[in-house]
Amino acid sequence: MATIFLIDDDSSIVTLFDKFLTILGHEIVAKAYNGDEAVKIFHEFRISPDVILMDHRMPKKDGLTAAKEILRLNNKSKIIFFSADYSIKEKALALGAKYFLEKPFQLDKLSNVIKKIITEK
Repeated sequence: MATIFLIDDDSSIVTLFDKFLTILGHEIVAKAYNGDEAVKIFHEFRISPDVILMDHRMPKKDGLTAAKEILRLNNKSKIIFFSADYSIKEKALALGAKYFLEKPFQLDKLSNVIKKIITEK
C-alpha cells in the first residue's frame, strides 16, 4: 500500500483520515497541521511519501503555497488537494496536484483516488 503524509489544520480530519487509511493498509509517515510545518517536515524526508493529502485553508502558510514549495523540493510528489474552496481547484491542478477533492467527500472516494494515483507511472 501507500506511504502517506497528512496535512490539515483540523486535527479531527487528520485523526479520521489516519484511522481510515491505516485500516486500509496504508502507512501514515507524518502529519502536519499547517503549511509551514508541512514544508519543514517534507524537507526532512529521506524518501518522499507516495502520496501527500493536503488541505488548502491553513494557518501560517496555505496549501497552494506549501505545495509549490514541496514540489520545488521534489517535482514528482503526488499531491491530492482537498478543500471546501472549489475556486482553487484549477490553481491546485495547474501547480502540479494530481487530484482535487471538494469537501465534503466520501471516504471511499478518497480511497479510490489514492489507489488510482499510486498505480500511475
